[in-house]
Amino acid sequence: MNPLTTALIFTTLISGSLLTMFSSHWLTAWLGLEMNLFAIIPLIINPHNPRSIEGATKYFLTQASASMLLMMAAMMNFIYSGQWSLLNLNNQIASLLMLTAILMKLGMAPFHFWVPEVLQSSSLSTGTILLTWQKLAPMSILYQIAPSINYNILLAAAMTSILVGGWGGLNQTLLRKIMAYSSIAHMGWMTTTIIIHNPTITLLNLFIYIILTLTLFMLLMVNQSKTLLALATSWNKAPIIMMMMLTTLMSTGGLPPFSGFAPKWLIIQEIIKNDNIVIPLAMAIMALLNLYFYMRLAYSTALTLFPTSNNTKLYSLFNKQLHLPLLSPLVVVSNLILPLTPIMLIFE
Repeated sequence: MNPLTTALIFTTLISGSLLTMFSSHWLTAWLGLEMNLFAIIPLIINPHNPRSIEGATKYFLTQASASMLLMMAAMMNFIYSGQWSLLNLNNQIASLLMLTAILMKLGMAPFHFWVPEVLQSSSLSTGTILLTWQKLAPMSILYQIAPSINYNILLAAAMTSILVGGWGGLNQTLLRKIMAYSSIAHMGWMTTTIIIHNPTITLLNLFIYIILTLTLFMLLMVNQSKTLLALATSWNKAPIIMMMMLTTLMSTGGLPPFSGFAPKWLIIQEIIKNDNIVIPLAMAIMALLNLYFYMRLAYSTALTLFPTSNNTKLYSLFNKQLHLPLLSPLVVVSNLILPLTPIMLIFE
């Protein structure tokens, strides 16, 4: 892609998200989401092939429908209250439409069907943007309208997302689809923190999720793997990278003593403090589904040795791998910040 075109696309993408996150007016928030939508479409289409065009079309139709619902909700709220402020969402129908639009934007159940298909149609770098940066603007809107939404509907969507995210990834062999279902499950965990009114845990969960997703996608880009079969033959080529992927996968599954355990631990603790035992128990049980397919990935990558001749171990000496300077600090953060959890709670 032309460097000037790339710079223009990323400038529009970043500006749209920032405009939505820092706006207090529904029209500017909607405008930022539209800028975000139109900037990501060329990235999904690149490289140009029928599969990427199909994914871009699915993404466009879903996100455009969500934007239409969001604008309809904002107009209904304006007719009812006479204000365009994000913090004055008093109409119940407008609140329901707005919540539906945000769930579609985030790819949460029952509007999750576009996430695996679009991610599978995109490159690894574009998939990284879809699962990290593209979540910031809808999450900021959801956080601001949290006092006005129906918590029962949001809780049902969150629990369904955790279940679908674990169940859908069980039989997958395509790594991008596995990461898509992982994102659906993480969005379910993240929205439960909005229900319990704890912004510190929400930000911590979002930060750790973005770090873990960036680390996993960078490891996949360095290893140039897109399927489970490709990962199964990677230990001989890059054992250190595969060991990093093993620990990062365990962290993403929420296994102690890695960093991914911190948000799950804090979320369950906060819900129990609110005198609710059934919901965190169900969430913990459904999280085992995610941990299962993370363990399957870890078993294929680092816990088995593919039967090959010794000459293949020299493959990495003659293969030019992609070098990402941010990979090392990301691996450290995604695995070793659990002891810092008490310090993070000081700001609660």
